Amino acid sequence: MNCIIIEDEIPAQNIIKNYIEKLPNVEIKGVFKAAIEANAFLNINTVDVVFLDINLPDMPGLDFIKTVKNPPEIIITTAYPEYAVPSFELDTIVDYLVKPFSFNRFLKAVNKAKTRLQPLTETEDLNKEGFFLNVDKTLHKITVNSILYIESHRNYITVVTQNQKLTYVDSLKNWVEKLPENQFFQVHKSFIINRKFVDKISGNLVYINQEKIPIGRTYKQKLLKLLGI
Repeated sequence: MNCIIIEDEIPAQNIIKNYIEKLPNVEIKGVFKAAIEANAFLNINTVDVVFLDINLPDMPGLDFIKTVKNPPEIIITTAYPEYAVPSFELDTIVDYLVKPFSFNRFLKAVNKAKTRLQPLTETEDLNKEGFFLNVDKTLHKITVNSILYIESHRNYITVVTQNQKLTYVDSLKNWVEKLPENQFFQVHKSFIINRKFVDKISGNLVYINQEKIPIGRTYKQKLLKLLGI
């Protein structure tokens, strides 16, 4: 896993660098004092994780995230706890560390990022062989065909199958990219559904196993077209 640090205070930079040096398989690709410098780097380089201070000299960290095309996973490092709620409205935020934070708390955030970066376990046929999700230190085996829908809430994902609900740190975007496009549709900013289990559509709701799932205005026409309606 590679990363960059965006932090204008040298002591804070050093703490994060020292913590990262204790971790195997985590490499620092750059350290930046300002968002503009980091943006120039990200325009031509790809990293897995950004350790980002919110209070930067040239622009707020949350505004910076919105300027980055296909942003990496973000771990906020800040002295301002009051920005936690608006931060988690962004799917790419993994964790929110309030200074001063311990190495153990830092490690927990890094492990969350690693979980989100792990691809679904590849097999010759995911529908038959299945894959594993690491939730609460337990590996749960599921198959693609068993998924009813997937719901996003802040930086958590709930995968709802025919017999279980699994909630863990991830983004809906990751699932959109990995699931078969002809079987799974995003119908709302917070929901992906499996077309196999659609019982009916009424107004702006789709029904799956008696669950009512909202259909976003920008998704409805595409959904109807994909269903051949």
